[in-house]
Amino acid sequence: MNHGKKNLRETAVTADARREAAVEAALARLDLPAKVALLAGADMWSLPANEEIGLGRLVMSDGPAGVRGEQWTPDDPSVALPSPTALAATWDLDLVRRAGRLLAQEARRKGAHVVLAPTVNLHRGPRGGRHFECYSEDPLLTGELGAALVRGVQEGGVGTTPKHFVANDSETDRYTVDVRVDERTLRELYLAPFETIVKKAHPWGLMAAYNAVNGPTMSEHTELNNTVLREEWGFDGILVSDWTGARDTVRAALGGLDVAMPGPATVYGEHLVEAVRTGLVPEEVVDELARRVLRLAARVGLLAGAPAAVAAEDLPAPIDGEALVRELAARSFVLLRNEGGVLPLDPAPASLALIGAAAAEARIGGGGSAQVFPTRVVSPLEGLRAALGEGTELVHAIGSDPRTFLPPAAFPRTAELLGAAGSLGTAPLADGSVRWLGALPGGVEFADLREVRITGVLTAGTAGTHQLAVRGVGRFRLEADGEPLFDGLLLPEGEDPAAAFLNPPEHRVELTLAEGRPVTVTLTYTMPEAGGFAGFGLVSFALGHAAPSASPEELIEQAVAAARAAEVAVVVVGTTEEVESEGVDRAGLRLPGRQDELVARVAAANPRTVVVVNAGAPVLMPWRDSVAAVLLGWFPGQQAGEALADVLLGTVEPGGRLPTTWPAEEADCPVWEVVPTEGRLDYSEGLFIGYRAWQRRAGAAPAYWFGAGRGYTGWAYESLEARPVNGSAETLAEVVVRVRNTGGRTGREVVQVYLATDGSDRTRPDRQLAGFAVVEAEPGGVATARITLPRRAVQSWDSTARAWRDNPGVHTVEAGPSAGDRPLALALTVPHS
Repeated sequence: MNHGKKNLRETAVTADARREAAVEAALARLDLPAKVALLAGADMWSLPANEEIGLGRLVMSDGPAGVRGEQWTPDDPSVALPSPTALAATWDLDLVRRAGRLLAQEARRKGAHVVLAPTVNLHRGPRGGRHFECYSEDPLLTGELGAALVRGVQEGGVGTTPKHFVANDSETDRYTVDVRVDERTLRELYLAPFETIVKKAHPWGLMAAYNAVNGPTMSEHTELNNTVLREEWGFDGILVSDWTGARDTVRAALGGLDVAMPGPATVYGEHLVEAVRTGLVPEEVVDELARRVLRLAARVGLLAGAPAAVAAEDLPAPIDGEALVRELAARSFVLLRNEGGVLPLDPAPASLALIGAAAAEARIGGGGSAQVFPTRVVSPLEGLRAALGEGTELVHAIGSDPRTFLPPAAFPRTAELLGAAGSLGTAPLADGSVRWLGALPGGVEFADLREVRITGVLTAGTAGTHQLAVRGVGRFRLEADGEPLFDGLLLPEGEDPAAAFLNPPEHRVELTLAEGRPVTVTLTYTMPEAGGFAGFGLVSFALGHAAPSASPEELIEQAVAAARAAEVAVVVVGTTEEVESEGVDRAGLRLPGRQDELVARVAAANPRTVVVVNAGAPVLMPWRDSVAAVLLGWFPGQQAGEALADVLLGTVEPGGRLPTTWPAEEADCPVWEVVPTEGRLDYSEGLFIGYRAWQRRAGAAPAYWFGAGRGYTGWAYESLEARPVNGSAETLAEVVVRVRNTGGRTGREVVQVYLATDGSDRTRPDRQLAGFAVVEAEPGGVATARITLPRRAVQSWDSTARAWRDNPGVHTVEAGPSAGDRPLALALTVPHS
């Protein structure tokens, strides 16, 4: 007997009992108003303390790709991780678990107790604006990755809130849309990742989505929140609203919403006290909501008398954040094409043309609440320059600038906060953008703030017409040497309460300057009498600037000339913040601006053209068969340039595989519509999204299948075995796949196992991912992947019986490197029960 493991289990059980006893004791000491006070934010990011019961203040923070903390300011930067889509591309659960531990470490450093992550909605279609923040089109891959991240974070003593529960798979009208989805599809696709995470990783929280599902909004959905989530799955954590997502006091309380954020003005508070006293909400319901909040506080070490779920001495060893981010990024890069073995660039070329606006200004993450101020950013230009040294002539050309909005000006470095009587203090800026949500620098109160003024000196390095831009919502005054250039009001579009800082409008002006002339530029923002986000303090605006430059045609010609003169051309293309951001879906999949033309013309000038795609979601690549190599770099986090140099030069193998199918044309996409009709968005495609749908499309193949990708070596799939596991309610079989490294260097392979039906039941997908493993082998070496197939892989949801049922008969176990390439297969019989 393993007495060590037994003692650990007994210790955990004892600690759980002590926590529950402390929770019950604290709850018994609270009257109704005190219990209700636990259920709503004290401010933008925290739940209130209660000294009488020894309850500390509990802080939440956004955190899918970096933990921001309570303030969104450059003087408190964060380690910026690769986007969740990039993490998914690693297919590596241990690596993702390490990423979770880094997030926990960052949360503890920032004083946060709960990280509002991971995002485990599905890539239903490629147009979702928040695609980059989710993992995959596949529920099994999403659930396993989400569970790994949750484990990592909570091993660090910090809570999580997998989100957005459920069916928040696009951004258009997300606050009001009613998603209409049949019960089987809901169970087998959209609920499945949450079920996996709840049962395997036991998250301490979950976040409810804004949208409705088949009628009720998710902050009020009794069936899904209480019956499915809690009674069926056994979830015992808190369910927190998305910010401003709670709409109705009684329906939210009865619908199982534990916490309404932000506060203090919410649908709970005095409204919930009154609802209880008038008999609309039983006090026992409030007791249960409060009990779950106290349980969370106990788990994170904020309730007196309750042992924290992770003791200080049991926390993971400190992590080098920058080193891990670099490793994560390199392991996420997906090599889709490598003609003639152009990559790796070993030995390094004598000359290299690095082309693209994103090569000099790295796009490290998507737009919206996932953004953080990074501790530093290494651009591709900086990373390659440092790695290549003086032995390679490196030339950079912009080629094409795809941005719709002007980038933040580089010259402002300080913002002044002004009150009725004058200055309230100053705050440092990283550039011309200001973003403060819920809290102001220096402890300044929003009630005292009247204006924010940023000032800087623009010295014209080039004579000509400079462009300045004001981007934000509200009243602004822009001046140059005291002369007004703009004085007016900018208004948002749409009804999303977060639009003011997610997708604000822009106003541009022109300023003609002689070379070397300095001009003092001042932008003043006037605080509205009422506003912000959910009645909360918000300051979010930017001063943009663009110097005179060559025409778009001249920029491309310069890039082509640089490529023609170089031994190798590396073109970095990608999406922009306007294209991929929370709060807005994509209009199409083409790269913005003239980037496709740029790639085509560079490739025509240099046959050794490598294209790096800097995007969090699929884009069309009409030039993909005309270039030597295609490397997907996703949004790679703050060490972007170092990771890219590692992969291009062969120090590290690109380890990524596609977590989502990439289409060749927009017209071929199985799911395209994201715009509701009369307030409803119908998931009429049912189970057929992603590769499940592509398998049924005769005559149309994607550009790259789900799971596709290659490294710098080759692999042979040699054998496949399946050993049925009888009598298990959870496990169907143990699969063993033997692969051999046929190349000349050590490499990693993602072994994927799919389970195919006999085709008789056309309501089921032809095949679906049933398991996967990452293996490694030296040249000529053999690696063995041992993969557990879940019984759920041969089950369907029976909406009549409201239960899972086996699909008996002969199934085919298939193994290979992608959904489109499965060289090994064997039959597996599922008996009638």
